[in-house]
Amino acid sequence: MYRSHNCGELNASHINTEVTLAGWVQKSRDKGFMNWVDLRDRYGITQLIFDESRSIKEVFEAAKTLGREYVIQVKGTVIEREAKNKNIPTGEIEILVTELNILNAALTPPFTIEDETDGGEDIRMKYRYLDIRRNPVKNSLLFRHKVAMEVRKYLSDLDFCEVETPYLIKSTPEGARDFVVPSRMNEGQFYALPQSPQTFKQLLMVGGMDKYFQIVKCFRDEDLRADRQPEFTQIDCEMAFVEQEDILNVFEGLTRHLLKEIKGIEVDKFPRITYDYAMKTYGNDKPDIRFGMEFGELNEFAQHKDFPVFNAAELVVGIAVPGAGNYTRKEIDALIDWVKRPQVGASGMVYAKCNDDGTFKSSVDKFYDQEDLTNWAKTTGAKPGDMIFVLSGPADKTRAQLSALRMELATRLGLRNPAEFAPLWVVDFPLLEFDEESGRYHAMHHPFTSPKPEDMHLLETNPGKVRANAYDMVLNGNEIGGGSIRIHDKATQQLMFKYLGFTEEEAKAQFGFLMDAFQFGAPPHGGLAFGLDRLVAILGGQETIRDFIAFPKNNSGRDVMIDAPSVIDESQLKELHIKLNLTN
Repeated sequence: MYRSHNCGELNASHINTEVTLAGWVQKSRDKGFMNWVDLRDRYGITQLIFDESRSIKEVFEAAKTLGREYVIQVKGTVIEREAKNKNIPTGEIEILVTELNILNAALTPPFTIEDETDGGEDIRMKYRYLDIRRNPVKNSLLFRHKVAMEVRKYLSDLDFCEVETPYLIKSTPEGARDFVVPSRMNEGQFYALPQSPQTFKQLLMVGGMDKYFQIVKCFRDEDLRADRQPEFTQIDCEMAFVEQEDILNVFEGLTRHLLKEIKGIEVDKFPRITYDYAMKTYGNDKPDIRFGMEFGELNEFAQHKDFPVFNAAELVVGIAVPGAGNYTRKEIDALIDWVKRPQVGASGMVYAKCNDDGTFKSSVDKFYDQEDLTNWAKTTGAKPGDMIFVLSGPADKTRAQLSALRMELATRLGLRNPAEFAPLWVVDFPLLEFDEESGRYHAMHHPFTSPKPEDMHLLETNPGKVRANAYDMVLNGNEIGGGSIRIHDKATQQLMFKYLGFTEEEAKAQFGFLMDAFQFGAPPHGGLAFGLDRLVAILGGQETIRDFIAFPKNNSGRDVMIDAPSVIDESQLKELHIKLNLTN
């Protein structure tokens, strides 16, 4: 065998034991008559010693040829280390090497394989297999494995059954672009890679698999960012004979289990807020509630004065920033410039300092007296020493701008503690949202989401007011999971397709298989999908998901390591009946 022990397990109890180790050379220190080598594997580092007076000459000389990342096997005796290292588990011992076998030489790596490396992101992505040797990436992958195992354990203990669903499916309109795959055997026809296993998990409910889950790859051809990849992983779940409350309780339980087992944290409260409340109070439907700065709507106290900017606005809204009353004019101007950036899009910002003596000083003192500003403070919850920042304009746009400012200020003030976890549910989403470009309604979640029964009558008269039987779990300002109670009868599903603008023929062509299934006794059912990549990153205290994925794509959707996507051979195109029409 190549090793009797790994490089992280030997300690003082093993002294005088004969061992065999194998791994990579982390570094070596040649002192002429003595040579120390740090040997690394997935489990840790063990120091090797080659001593001119105690080692075989050939072994001692061979040790001098070892370079970084050489793969070697050694045999030797565990001895006590003179200069002990209390920072590593193996720091009390070293191996006096008697045999050395170089299994594979290595080129000098393009960046140092250290926790703090000199390699930039681009070069580390190109040599990702080397980057994985570094502790931060290796430990992230091991952490992901631990989370996935705890998910499987929790759900399996509740009688959920993991069922695989196909990757080569039918293209259906679910919001994002599909990745499509040509069929060689069916000329001119294409499969799609699933954006989610949505219809299949519903069919499993029709099939009687009343508790399904799957840790599954999903694919969406959309623009990328730090927390988005073209292929991502969901913890996909569905249950039959349930109502919304049943589902929320199960997945609250899962989240509690993960926080306790992975982080050692007990969380009792999972607040529930409506979509409307989230938008009015935080400006988005995935609020971070680890800190305050809740919105205060100021129309009543800011309009009908002589300030035309506020008078012309649909919404005037502000937040109180704790302890920011001492901001300098330079700091305030920098924040005004920040909200004016194209990414935020505000035209300007008004501020009011809350002085320690209870008075106020604002950028619009010409238009507002102390009584007005007192009302601003009461509405936003501002206290002496705070600063009130106010934006105005179209309601939806202004809330989004103030939400961006709220998050930016929380980051600058250190209020987004990655070791603190604040989950909540957002419920009662709109069923439909109107798209100005197409001039029709689209499903906010997907076409199979059930309307609230009490809102069904509004589909004819006011479809935008219909609430969905839908819910999202939010953790630290990130949507980590979402789902809904599904439509389970053909008549309601046909009605939904009608309001989404499908003709009867289009609905049958796209989803006829599902509609047919509903006629054979579909049970009431619903489910939820967690984004595993994002969940793992948040539990790991990180903002981005990339380091928790073994081989991620870059922001252009490319795998620079294997150079994909790539051009394929003309003969392959011909076999697939594809002719390219490339334009410059």
